[in-house]
Amino acid sequence: MRIMGIDPGYAIVGYGLLDYSGNRFSVVNFGAITTSADMPFERRLLAIYDDMRVLLQSYKPDVVSIEKLFFNTNQKTGIDVAQARGVTLLPVIQAGIPFFEYTPLQVKSSITGYGRAEKQQVQELVRTILHLKEVPKPDDTADAVALAITHAYSINTRRLIGQLGK
Repeated sequence: MRIMGIDPGYAIVGYGLLDYSGNRFSVVNFGAITTSADMPFERRLLAIYDDMRVLLQSYKPDVVSIEKLFFNTNQKTGIDVAQARGVTLLPVIQAGIPFFEYTPLQVKSSITGYGRAEKQQVQELVRTILHLKEVPKPDDTADAVALAITHAYSINTRRLIGQLGK
């Protein structure tokens, strides 16, 4: 199964593509879609949408794992991120790819076993789980890869629960 993790944003959209089979991961690709702060906001949204379409067509993920938004104190930033998240998900929906949402707490719990883990702990475990020499950069990319791993672990949990119910 090919899983695409996405950490949405409007300056940086992190993505990670992993193949997952038999409890093993293979890294397909990871990186970031970036937009310049001097671009008009609507152009940034269009660039994210266009780049996401290209990634989906190129890598053909079976499923997408995306961070569920939560609002901090800055509502304007939250609204802008929500708009970017929408244009990030639109080509996923258009392609008929199922997507699953995970909160940062769920990702931290899945990767480290502790929902209040520090970002660096999560990133180091992502590096270790995937046998990478370095933590994926920028941070948004590492977060996206963590989202893909979280979905794979979620699949295993659902399988286990299904087996226990038999």
